[in-house]
Amino acid sequence: MATGAKKPEVESGEGVGAANSDKSSHLPLPTSHASYTEKLEHLPDHPGVYLMRDARGAIIYVGKAASLKNRVRSYFHGQLPPRTALMVSHIADLEYILTDNEVEALILECNLIKEHRPRYNVNLKDDKSYPYIKITLQEQYPRMQITRSLARDGSRYFGPYTNVGALRETLKLLRSFFPVRTCRDTPLQRRSRPCLNAHINRCLAPCTGAVSPAVYRQAVDNLVMFLEGRHTALVRDLKAQMEVAAAGLEFEKAARLRDQLRAVEEISARQKLAAASGEDADAVAFACEGEAALGLIFFSRGGKVIGRDHFFLTGTAGFSRAEVMAALLKEYYSRGTEIPPHILLHDEPEDTATIASWLAQRRGGRVELKVPQRGGKFKLLQLVHENAVSLLQEHLQARRRREEGDKAALLELQQALDLPQLPRRMEAYDISNFQGSNPVGAMAVFVDGRPLPAAYRRFQIKTVTGPNDFASLQEILTRRFQRAAAGDQRFGELPDLVLIDGGPGQLHAAREVMAALGVASIATFGLAKEEELLYCEGSPAPLRLARDSQALKLLQHLRDEVHRFAITYHRQQRQKAVFRSVLDDIPGVGAKRRQALLRHFGSLERIGGATLEELQAVTGINRAVAARILAGLGRKNDAENPYGSP
Repeated sequence: MATGAKKPEVESGEGVGAANSDKSSHLPLPTSHASYTEKLEHLPDHPGVYLMRDARGAIIYVGKAASLKNRVRSYFHGQLPPRTALMVSHIADLEYILTDNEVEALILECNLIKEHRPRYNVNLKDDKSYPYIKITLQEQYPRMQITRSLARDGSRYFGPYTNVGALRETLKLLRSFFPVRTCRDTPLQRRSRPCLNAHINRCLAPCTGAVSPAVYRQAVDNLVMFLEGRHTALVRDLKAQMEVAAAGLEFEKAARLRDQLRAVEEISARQKLAAASGEDADAVAFACEGEAALGLIFFSRGGKVIGRDHFFLTGTAGFSRAEVMAALLKEYYSRGTEIPPHILLHDEPEDTATIASWLAQRRGGRVELKVPQRGGKFKLLQLVHENAVSLLQEHLQARRRREEGDKAALLELQQALDLPQLPRRMEAYDISNFQGSNPVGAMAVFVDGRPLPAAYRRFQIKTVTGPNDFASLQEILTRRFQRAAAGDQRFGELPDLVLIDGGPGQLHAAREVMAALGVASIATFGLAKEEELLYCEGSPAPLRLARDSQALKLLQHLRDEVHRFAITYHRQQRQKAVFRSVLDDIPGVGAKRRQALLRHFGSLERIGGATLEELQAVTGINRAVAARILAGLGRKNDAENPYGSP
């Protein structure tokens, strides 16, 4: 790579094909079945798994097929059972993952159903997520708990478990063998006296300093080893206890031990499948076509593929595959993503040893980068690459269709509004306030028919008092065009079309200030809600575009986008104002402590519900300040008696 050359960058995938449950990756969804007819026509005659999504992007069905082409198309032809017909009526988009054969498709289908819990799969028992055992290894004194949600927070998760009764019974047993804390203190609060669990030998009482971190961590490590499947000694001990109880005619105790033994064996059997049947690894590959590139990662946990993630790469032209692979690894794993001990690669990256050392440092353990040349891992990498090629092709086809649709909408808009040129850059403006309080303005920008969020701008209204949208609109337009005239690069490019969220009054106010600033030549329209009428200066009657016209839909999208942007900013300003108005009057709570409180709790509402101990857990908040905060928030009794009423 030449010195000074720009490295490829990774963009979050927003195109077709992300099959994992990460909520940050969503598809651009069509609005009707007709909008993905072309996708159905290009389905491959190949084994694989298909996923159906609804209008919100949620996966509602996962299925397998020996031929994706034949199976998926069958949903849209012929007579369907009522339940299937109902599911099809909710499909807004679909995606697929290719496999080598139908058996692999079946295995992947099972994994994805467990991962996503789709609504319309027939083996779904209910709409609840199954519980996991969570060990908070990232804490100095880890705790054990049951959770139904997963997060990449450094904790270890074991499960999921469908038999909740067996899980709870086993947890009781685990706490007697592994006295790890189960309290919710995060971080652990110091106490002068241990809780009841310590007295009954179900906790080592780290809160009192009765145990060293090393001894406590050993108990946690033993617990993790058991949950990973190394439990033979415990099962043998339980059987011996049960036999002794039965020989002594203690049948009730023997029955209780029998139930505990069954619960342990059930969970142990499930855990062997979930954690001990294979290695944890990521399989990474990418595909390139021209200047377009897509990276794809399959996540294998316990030897089973449980999901995938994909990213679009920019700036890859002129770089070797080794350089692109190195950039992909560094960009992806620098984001705080979980790093497994094994990473399988389709291509050898540039500077492998350095990247492996960096990953090991971030993981806190050895990381092996391997490019398999034969065997099952090689076949897995080939499969990942094949999926990457398929996803990239589908993305490029979707992008071409989108660009063609955007250009057609702009041409239609130019003709409908009789514009002198194609409206390549369009800007929309809106005002948001609540009874005159915290007024703000917003500008949204579309270029070539697509949103350009980097060009969006927000304005605090500084010269207007009270609820005066006309004057507020004039203020933000004045600032926008004056800054452009002054050479401000953020506002340097003038728009081909300006859209005002409102009717004749707002349009007149906008045109008045634009004329004064010498930009009256820019085509300007007002789009009123409900009737969706377009108002133009000098036109005696509003223009009504056809409801199904692409030109109107484009203007509506632009108007709705600036309205959303303005409302979001206004809500943020109101929350800040409320936050300041409440905490500013509390002695000892300055700007740094306000920021620390907000970072820790996330909102004023959560601060208001916090206990004295929880407030003290915030950096810079001592007991006296915490008591003043409670008193300032109207919880004087809690401040005076933090332990509650007797």
